Amino acid sequence: MNDPLGRRCSDKIASLSRIESDGIWPSSAPLGCSKSTRPCGDSVVSDLVAAWTSSRRFHFSRSTTCFMRFKPVICKPPPTRTSRPSSRRKPEPYWSAAGWAKGEFSAAMPHMSAFRSRLAPSPTGALHLGNARTFAINWALARQQNWSLVLRIEDLDHPRVKPETIDQSRRDLAWLGLNWDEEMPIQSSDIAACLETLRRLGRQGLIFPCNRTRKEVAAAQSAPHGTRGDIRYEPSLRPPDAGRTWMDPDPALTWRFLVDDTECLVQDELMGEHRFDLAATVGDFPVWTAKGPAYQLAVAVDDARQGVTDVVRGNDLLPSAARQQVIYAAIDSTPPRWWHVPLIRGEDGLRLAKRHGDTRVSSFAEAGVPSDRIMGLMALWCGISDSDMPRPMDASEFATTFDITRLSPEDITLTKEHLAWLIDC
Repeated sequence: MNDPLGRRCSDKIASLSRIESDGIWPSSAPLGCSKSTRPCGDSVVSDLVAAWTSSRRFHFSRSTTCFMRFKPVICKPPPTRTSRPSSRRKPEPYWSAAGWAKGEFSAAMPHMSAFRSRLAPSPTGALHLGNARTFAINWALARQQNWSLVLRIEDLDHPRVKPETIDQSRRDLAWLGLNWDEEMPIQSSDIAACLETLRRLGRQGLIFPCNRTRKEVAAAQSAPHGTRGDIRYEPSLRPPDAGRTWMDPDPALTWRFLVDDTECLVQDELMGEHRFDLAATVGDFPVWTAKGPAYQLAVAVDDARQGVTDVVRGNDLLPSAARQQVIYAAIDSTPPRWWHVPLIRGEDGLRLAKRHGDTRVSSFAEAGVPSDRIMGLMALWCGISDSDMPRPMDASEFATTFDITRLSPEDITLTKEHLAWLIDC
């Protein structure tokens, strides 16, 4: 040892080792600790060790506390453990179930992050190539930018929910290699926060009860429909007491959000700035129905309370961001960053659906199509490949090569050639 501080530290430790050999050791040492792992009570040695470790890397054998016996390691990794491994079998880590080898892609490990996103499949149908591509983009962004990623099953569209597709969605995502760090309760099982938010909006005078049917609302409208089949709720349909406070709104009724004439500005990370006149397009939209919370309220409340900072979804939901932002404003919460990505369409120009044949991920898996071919097609659709045809690619390669700046701003068309390539394996 060449440096004086190191010699002094070594001499002091040797001196205390002699004290130890003479049987002089503090009786307060923790039970179950060997002499080689008992904490050092000498402040001088602690100071010397602290000073020396500022310029050296140390491997302490059993704890992060400063111990009597230690081994200095300069620019070398800690020595390989030679003790016999336990015969007790450890549980499989979560990424194994998704087809990942431990350590294969470090960004897939559970971690804490100030940023969070979510995979939010709706069990109204099986996962198809279109929404699988959106989830792949969401997943790759999360892994590249070190966001934590949660899974949340959104099952509030009660008439269309197919319970068997809940587990199928999990299996499909895992088969593709799109894993998550945590799973939230299924949305319908955890609506207490939505009910409390409804009461809060009632106390603010921002909602009113509505007993009109959809047919009555449609018959009264004088403006074109909004998006996704929405019907504009005309101001003339409001009850006379709209705007009054409701201390305890009845959850057995339908409640609408009272929309004003202010434009809502949505800043999207991919689509730029958009302004929405909610009063002119959708009017007073529902936040609660007799069956429970409506989509706009449930998504805004769950994202806010679950700490979601980044929402990645299809561009058909961009208008929903405006409605969710007015809810965020009403509950004094900050909206997430929006990432609305282009959709996958059929050759007829319509959004991918059953009419375009069986494009379910599970159907390709059952037919023996490898998951790396599905991910390879996703990669082509995301601009990762410069070729006109895809190539096989696993999820880890997709995550490392994905570049959000290469994503086309236009919707993508699923062609017969793409489908032929998938099954030609």
